Order: sequence, then C-alpha cells, then structure tokens
Amino acid sequence: MAFDLIVLDVMMPGESGIDFTRGLRRSTTVPILLLTAMGEPEDRIAGLESGADDYLTKPFEPRELLLRVATILRRTAPPPSALPATCIKIGEFRYFPARDQLLRGDEAVRLTTAEADLLRVFAANPGETLSRHALSQRLDGSPSRRAIDVQIARLRRKIEPEPQNPRYLQTVWGRGYVLRAD
Repeated sequence: MAFDLIVLDVMMPGESGIDFTRGLRRSTTVPILLLTAMGEPEDRIAGLESGADDYLTKPFEPRELLLRVATILRRTAPPPSALPATCIKIGEFRYFPARDQLLRGDEAVRLTTAEADLLRVFAANPGETLSRHALSQRLDGSPSRRAIDVQIARLRRKIEPEPQNPRYLQTVWGRGYVLRAD
C-alpha cells in the first residue's frame, strides 16, 4: 500500500515517533508530519533532523494541520513530466492509472478511495459498458448497487463540466455505465 503522507505522533507507546521516523527514512521518502505536545526548539530540531518534513505542536488549529498537509503534498508532488506515460484523457483531466492520480492541468484532484477504485476499473475498460453488478464484483468489498450509483455521481461532480448531463462517465440505459475518454 502506498501513502501520500504520514502524520505521526512523537509520543507513542514503545518506540518514539522520532525513532520511528528515522527508521522510515531508511526505506521511504514518503512525507512525514510529526505532531507533538513537545514544543521546545530542541524537540522541533530533533524531529526535523530525524527526517520529518514538518513538525506541528499541540494544541493546534485543525485548519492549520490541513494547510500544512496541503503544502507538503504540493511541495512533494512529482512534476507532470515525471509521471508515467500511460494516461487517459478525460476532458481537461488526465488520469494516470499506475499512480491512481487524476490531474486537472498540473493540479492533483483528490479522490476518495472509492472514487479512485471506480475510476481505475473504468480506466482498465475504456469504452466498455459495465453493469452495476460487474462494477460491484470488480471493486473490493463488493459495494451495493446503490453505493455504486452514489460513487458515480460523486465522480461525475469531479470530472464532468455538467454532472447532470455527463459527457465522459455516461449511463447506458438498462445496461450500466461507460467511460468515454478523449
């Protein structure tokens, strides 16, 4: 399983978050944000020296945490030229199935796990009409047919210029759904 970012508490039972971060840095470059009640300068320095990308002391405003996460993700996102060549064009969007990444221009579009799973299935079967039953079988957890309809609607709100009149993720009456990529 790949992670976009790890948010880690410094004071964990057993191993400290700082030691855990050092261990992670030996095997991964995934961004790490440390959270802690330890706010002294030497604590922050130790956290950053261990390999963390940022350090936030408690208590904090939830909005600040979200902004720091967004900043780290923006800073660590690969440039479009570094993305795999396999790409599906959907209007003004580009979808890279190997990375489960949807881009609008150079900006990453955040997908929920269910939306990413659904888009991955459609990307593997472009132009093929997939019934709710077929989609349910291909998705982990076998979501209900109604849940698939809800995820289709949510995905349409992200990729369609007019979600109520879909151009790319279309309904084939009585049969299911089809992705009509460019």
